[in-house]
Amino acid sequence: MNTHVQKLIQSKVSLAPMAGITDYVLRSLVRENSENALLTTEMISSEFLTQTKGGDILMRGENHSPISYQLSGHKPQMIANCAKYLEKYADMIDINMGCPVNKVVKGTDGCALMRNPDLAKEIVKTVKSNISIPLSVKFRLGYTFDELNFVEFGEKMQEAGADFITIHARTRSQMYGGKADWKMIAKLKHNVDIPVFANGDIVSIETAVKCLEESEADGVAIGRGILGDVTLIGRIEKYLNKGIYTNPPTLEEKVETLKAHLTREVELRGEKVGVKFLRKLYPYYLNGFQGASKLRGEIVLIESLDEILSKLNNIMLA
Repeated sequence: MNTHVQKLIQSKVSLAPMAGITDYVLRSLVRENSENALLTTEMISSEFLTQTKGGDILMRGENHSPISYQLSGHKPQMIANCAKYLEKYADMIDINMGCPVNKVVKGTDGCALMRNPDLAKEIVKTVKSNISIPLSVKFRLGYTFDELNFVEFGEKMQEAGADFITIHARTRSQMYGGKADWKMIAKLKHNVDIPVFANGDIVSIETAVKCLEESEADGVAIGRGILGDVTLIGRIEKYLNKGIYTNPPTLEEKVETLKAHLTREVELRGEKVGVKFLRKLYPYYLNGFQGASKLRGEIVLIESLDEILSKLNNIMLA
């Protein structure tokens, strides 16, 4: 393994990028519960970055290292220029070749690149020649079940200069449905020499361990599993490194984290935008107790941070 990469990948766990979710605040909360996990930003469009030079999406904390900045796009030189621009923030650059969302693949970005391996290779080659930090690629098993080209695709990415791979064990056609097939990842692992992290359906210490066994991967990348539980990555890290099992957070702990998450989003974005931004996470933080659905229905309509915090405090008093 490249020594530069080895220095970055000291943990067997990473935070997978999620658009509109893995922002500065969430990354900070994950880092406060994890020592060395590789954090990843939300997907940043190279077209967007070329026009705007960033904004909030580029923010990083002093303790965020190691952190990877993820770029999407299909124009090799444009992505390379953006990667060069991001070097002052990033410890690693990641190229998104796995996003399954319609508006992304219609623009020939994300998982659409798995149908154009020569262009994907050109992107990696061009970016690699323009930056001095490690480069990774995130992709899927293939576009459909009839196009499972992940092994050849991974080999091409390594040939082009990728230092690290994250693979989501689903096809594009599955989106986020069905079951992630971790055993398939072992085929890729046997054919490349660079580190491979497995992604998909890792929601607990137990599933992380099972995924590592079946995939033979070097580590796991966790996305949706951290929704409502910013401690998950740190708990898995602790178990894999030290054999110490830590229980998932209690309802009380989840409510305290939600209050902190809300407060910080409001500090970052202002009250109206911050409260609205976090509404999508209420179902993950507030579930599994009597009256959870009713409470979510009430607070999703509230725009005042103080009012929401008051409602959440009342759960603990009940």
